[in-house]
Amino acid sequence: MSRIGRAPVNVPAGVDVTVDQDNHVVTVKGPKGTLTFNYHNRMTVEKDGATVKVTRPTDEKEDRALHGLTRALIHNMVVGVTQGYEKKLEINGVGYRAALQGKDLNLTLGYSHPIIVNAPNGITFETPNATTIIIKGIDKQLVGETAAFIRSKRPPEPYLGKGVKYDYERIRRKSGKTGK
Repeated sequence: MSRIGRAPVNVPAGVDVTVDQDNHVVTVKGPKGTLTFNYHNRMTVEKDGATVKVTRPTDEKEDRALHGLTRALIHNMVVGVTQGYEKKLEINGVGYRAALQGKDLNLTLGYSHPIIVNAPNGITFETPNATTIIIKGIDKQLVGETAAFIRSKRPPEPYLGKGVKYDYERIRRKSGKTGK
């Protein structure tokens, strides 16, 4: 059995989980919002009091993979509607900066034009200073996808370290040209 799939998902107080077995849909409502997930029809999801259990029909490779995945996604939904998720990005480079324009993000990253990133539904941007971006939301996948999209606009380069990077990311630096 999968160690992740076998563990039940604890549902804290204030969170409502509904499982629709016929349509294979799990809905999680909490203080921060509502998330829905269409799970695979081979998995069985049951709500038992303050826990949610995921079971699989066989020990085939695909079922084993879906078992842990389904449980992890439901757990991420419960955490998202209670605590939320956030990713921090740092901008390095002379003249590189970020600013908010309403809900959208205005990035100046050394190009001849500013880059405007529209906030997807459920995502909020914060800029505590000109070189830090905080992306917040309840959907873990959407937060990570948005952060990766912003980072892709100017990934960090190894010679000077200029670009957009995650706050935990370390840039492996290369030495420049060697003289004679």
